[in-house]
Amino acid sequence: MIDISTTLHHAAPTRNDDERSETAAVARSAAASTGSPGELQGPLLGSRKALWAGRVLSGLAVLFLGADATGKLLQVPDVVEGTTILGYSASVILPLGVLQVVCLTFYVIPRTAVLGAVLWTGYLGGAIATHVRVGNPLFSHTLFPIYVAALLWGGLWLRDRRIRAVLPLRRET
Repeated sequence: MIDISTTLHHAAPTRNDDERSETAAVARSAAASTGSPGELQGPLLGSRKALWAGRVLSGLAVLFLGADATGKLLQVPDVVEGTTILGYSASVILPLGVLQVVCLTFYVIPRTAVLGAVLWTGYLGGAIATHVRVGNPLFSHTLFPIYVAALLWGGLWLRDRRIRAVLPLRRET
């Protein structure tokens, strides 16, 4: 006879099962990364220094993006002028500001930070396309959204071991 509790256990894992499997996966990842000379990840990335470096990078991105969203929400004349020069109607500035606040809110909440980073990546991709379309300079304007995205993802990578497990850095051997 089949034990129903065993069948149900495998069919619908509980939160404790998920936490145990995640803990085991992280432990295996940590053991693998500290023993291999080709890995960049090691004990330093689990340190308080890495955590604070991630917070600083994320904080810089949040400050910049927050200031940009605030300018759009308050309809600051320089922001309105800059947005219309890029070919957007002044009527889209407020909705863009609201969208930025939503993305920023997702990013600053630890449980939804990855979703926030993904949403910001899409938004910033549109900014790159806009700068390419109007022919702005490459390093100062067109690539600037990539610099911001690097701050967002770099900060998240340093702060969250799960992101490091998904996106590991390795030295070439």
